[in-house]
Amino acid sequence: MMDCKKALSETGGDIIKAIEFLRTKGLASAEKKASRTTAEGRIGSYIHDSRIGILIEVNCETDFVSRGEIFKELVDDLAMQVAACPQVQVVATEDVAETIATIGENMKVKRFVRYNLAAEGRIGSYIHDSRIGVLIEVNCETDFVGRGEIFKELVDDLAMQVVACPQVQFVSTEDVPKSIVEKEKELEMQREDLQSKPENIREKIVDGRISKRLGELALLEQPFIKDDKLLVKDLVKQTVASLGENIKVRRFVRFTLGEDTD
Repeated sequence: MMDCKKALSETGGDIIKAIEFLRTKGLASAEKKASRTTAEGRIGSYIHDSRIGILIEVNCETDFVSRGEIFKELVDDLAMQVAACPQVQVVATEDVAETIATIGENMKVKRFVRYNLAAEGRIGSYIHDSRIGVLIEVNCETDFVGRGEIFKELVDDLAMQVVACPQVQFVSTEDVPKSIVEKEKELEMQREDLQSKPENIREKIVDGRISKRLGELALLEQPFIKDDKLLVKDLVKQTVASLGENIKVRRFVRFTLGEDTD
């Protein structure tokens, strides 16, 4: 109320100018808050018709604000906005200035990823406690299968699997870059327990260790979280047999709140 009176006084009683005065004051306050550290926040997602998917991280200063309805609504709205604007590549602080002014904390849109379905299938997401999020694309052959419950359940399970396996970085062992394979081999060859072994034996041991390491990095090689006697690749094969269509896990991305992205 005092701010309103001051605004009217400053603008000679002109209501329109008073509104603009208050808005300017709010944005100026937001600019001051924008210099403060943002370490908390939320990871959110938005999926449109299973064909467009957004994963987004928005940061604020405190856990209290991050779990509030205003901040949650902001994150949901930003994810939807990015989905609706395919040309958008960056979200600036100015775009959330009004919410900064309302809540009284600095906020920052740290990053987002957009997936557009490359073939038939589904884009899905899984968010755990607003602190870990996964966006995943899984392809099949027909729209009919892509919209069915069995395929949907598979996509949801795979997204949850990625969240549960922080070491997983690739879909399959074939996706692991050669540079990583060579680096792993170099490290293994230098291990002390292998130095006394004959070279041919050493090569076999190293190949076995590398194969195990690559399996740890690949989604398809993980024990399924709902049945650890079943590997993820076998779950996919079972679904292929059930639906009668080829299925391919095309890609995924994982966000963990506050992680270093440099």
